[in-house]
Amino acid sequence: MAPDLRVVRVASGRTVQEPDWLARAEVVHRALRPDLPADYAAAMAGIVADGGEIALAVRSNEVLGVAVFRCYRNTASGVHFYVDDLVTDPAVRSRGVGKGLLDWLVAEAKARGASRLRLDSGTQRIDAHRFYHREGMHIACFHFSRDLV
Repeated sequence: MAPDLRVVRVASGRTVQEPDWLARAEVVHRALRPDLPADYAAAMAGIVADGGEIALAVRSNEVLGVAVFRCYRNTASGVHFYVDDLVTDPAVRSRGVGKGLLDWLVAEAKARGASRLRLDSGTQRIDAHRFYHREGMHIACFHFSRDLV
């Protein structure tokens, strides 16, 4: 991780511990998820209450990256470490922020006993795919989806 970059854990244990940091993360998070509900804090509190966790890559008081993730057990992989969202502020992409946050997530997954880190990435996100491949990730499966409404 870049020396001036640090990771702030905003939410874990089913509660948001750092609401001020969460508020600062909204603009960066919406770069990936523009359709998040208008009440961002409440939406993220719901994600956290359901087991999601949030970590931010920050420099001074500025949020440069957001990771939403969860760790649980399942039958396919035992300890399952899944990244819901990994986003870097578009203004600082290709400057080590995403790599720093991904490296932190890998270390966190290992510390929790996970044998792999997984995430889904939309088929249109070609630049993100290049980044994931460069960071040693591979396409492990197809993810199928069916709209219900």
